[in-house]
Amino acid sequence: MEKHCHHKCCEHQHEHHHEHELLHLAAHVEHFSTHPIGAALRDAFPNEAADGCQISDVEEIAGHGIRAVVAGKIVYVGNTKLMQQLGVAWHDCHHTGTIIHVAVDGKYIGHIVINDCIKDDSTEAIATLKKMGVEKTVMLTGDREEVARDVAAKIGIDEYHAELLPTDKVQQVEQLLSDKSIAFVGDGINDAPVLRRADIGIAMGGLGSDAAIEAADVVLMDDKPSKIATAIAIARRTIGIARQNVVMAIGIKVAILLLATIGMATMWMAVFADVGVTVLAVLNAMRALRA
Repeated sequence: MEKHCHHKCCEHQHEHHHEHELLHLAAHVEHFSTHPIGAALRDAFPNEAADGCQISDVEEIAGHGIRAVVAGKIVYVGNTKLMQQLGVAWHDCHHTGTIIHVAVDGKYIGHIVINDCIKDDSTEAIATLKKMGVEKTVMLTGDREEVARDVAAKIGIDEYHAELLPTDKVQQVEQLLSDKSIAFVGDGINDAPVLRRADIGIAMGGLGSDAAIEAADVVLMDDKPSKIATAIAIARRTIGIARQNVVMAIGIKVAILLLATIGMATMWMAVFADVGVTVLAVLNAMRALRA
């Protein structure tokens, strides 16, 4: 299960450039991003939209980061994989969190640490899912190993896989599908292929990218992880009502057919077996509205 809460808290690591400039460039590069990390960087630099810098040639590099031209400078904002791809000598950070590296015109200028703020109902959501019979919860994330381990321990996730690219997430889901049916929850553009591949894809609509929402089967509009359990409960109730209707309709029709074979059925029984059963099925189906 992917992390649901992505309201990020930023703290800044002073490197070769002032932290204000790091945030300034990173926020501009993430200007058009719907990813929670982009939102966190923009929130940390609220004047980003008003300082008049020109942003062009924005390119998202899946699983790595984003490249853009800001005020004539080519700025890269992303993870260590992006820095290695560029051949930039990046510096690690002693803080625990998601490390966002920034390079300008091929030169490393520093990094920003983003810490996860776990949603209040995340732990409750995982506990409720287990009570409902969900056998195992798994977190697939592109974050670092220590970040994934910390979040999984805090909210009670059974298994986690960290530092994954989008293709890695698909491979992990393929392995899980070989054992059981799975539902995958995600919100980023990198999650779209996995949402499509899973048996049921659930997108966090409020923070999710358009690609994730388009690929998902279910969209949670208020981004509360606890609503996953609610959605499962509604689905089970709906399936239960549908099965009741099938058994009732077939059972009544078969009973009246048997009565007809021994000459005990009347015209009114036939009408009830047709129209009456339909009315009963509709009335029973309306119970789903009370979920």
